[in-house]
Amino acid sequence: MRKGLIALSPLAVFILLYLVTSIIARDFYKVPITVAFLAASVYAVIMSGGIPLRERIDIYSRGAATGQMMLMIWIFILAGAFAHTAKMMGAIDATVNLALTLLPGQMLLAGLFLAACFISVSVGTSVGTIVALTPIAAGVAEQTGIDVSMMVAVVVGGSFFGDNLSFISDTTIVATSTQGCRLSDKFRVNSFIVFPAALAILVLYIIMGVNISSPQNVPEVAIMKVLPYLIVLISAIAGMNVMAVLTIGTILTGVIGISDGSFDIFGWIQAIGQGITGMGELIIITMMAGGLLEIIRHNGGIDFIIHLLTRHVNNKRGAELAVAGLVSFVDLCTANNTVAIITVGGIAKQIADRFGVDNRKCASILDTFSCAVQGFIPYGAQILMAAGLASLNPISLLPYLYYPLAIGLTALIAILFRYPKRYS
Repeated sequence: MRKGLIALSPLAVFILLYLVTSIIARDFYKVPITVAFLAASVYAVIMSGGIPLRERIDIYSRGAATGQMMLMIWIFILAGAFAHTAKMMGAIDATVNLALTLLPGQMLLAGLFLAACFISVSVGTSVGTIVALTPIAAGVAEQTGIDVSMMVAVVVGGSFFGDNLSFISDTTIVATSTQGCRLSDKFRVNSFIVFPAALAILVLYIIMGVNISSPQNVPEVAIMKVLPYLIVLISAIAGMNVMAVLTIGTILTGVIGISDGSFDIFGWIQAIGQGITGMGELIIITMMAGGLLEIIRHNGGIDFIIHLLTRHVNNKRGAELAVAGLVSFVDLCTANNTVAIITVGGIAKQIADRFGVDNRKCASILDTFSCAVQGFIPYGAQILMAAGLASLNPISLLPYLYYPLAIGLTALIAILFRYPKRYS
């Protein structure tokens, strides 16, 4: 017990230093999140006694530079380059004007949420959806006077709709493969759980948008400047790799920007450099979070939680709650919902088989709870990416993340009230 709590203590140091002090100061900019991660990381390396210091640093470094982590960093770099070059050549303004022209003010929130849901289902990734829509959401917010944090949170929430349901989503594939069920069966069960939540949030956004009005005298839409975003969306929906999509988008912004005089070739290159530099803090946070969480895993923190949550299970409802708790906590510790499902998938299967939980329901619980928790982690890739692209503090998005909260609640209700009956 004591060893397990010590293993988890670096996470407590981060939470206390960042969240608690920020709440006391009533300002989430008082303590930079990078400093909080640095302090927690130094503490994690120091408290991991029993092995040489160099080996502890190696463990931390392995976590900071895993294949998954480096892929994420490459996406951040390319996203920064695309977002900034698009902004400099006027693509964001043109796309915002197009959205304001096509959508009445009352439907801006609901329309953006539907767009995020559709794109995320098509591309199977929340990060890809956030990269495509966040700059547009931030631009619309500035034009209409809507709170930027709320507008960006609409995109983040909608992005988890597809992350949870898409047939090509990593989380869906891993959840079904670990539980031994078909993608279509898991989708059917999952839809019973999350569709009511999505519908409720859509209605909420329609109601919230009643008093929103589009700005008058919207400038004429420069269609050529909208092309980079249209090509990025179409390529992503067609299933192209997100890194290839962002590379094509960045090249397109250069071709169009140079041809219409928005900048010359050196201006384009400088814009790429500024976009990459702007992602620096995001990349540092990602690497430090990976290192910190790897030390927690190495010291047995995740194994401790798994043991703690499964030792008192004695019925189907308890088994489902244990699976939900397991994947939720491991997601908090890994900040990656796919990795969380991989980590506990085998254990979840054993628990489900032992207590007769339907494997389709178990796969849905794994996927839904991991997405719900991932949607609230301020150091997770999705919120970090959205905050970075919109120049916001990650914490500022949390009060507006309605959809992740909604699917977490509906999934909990599905467990407590044995819903849907056919699969419970």
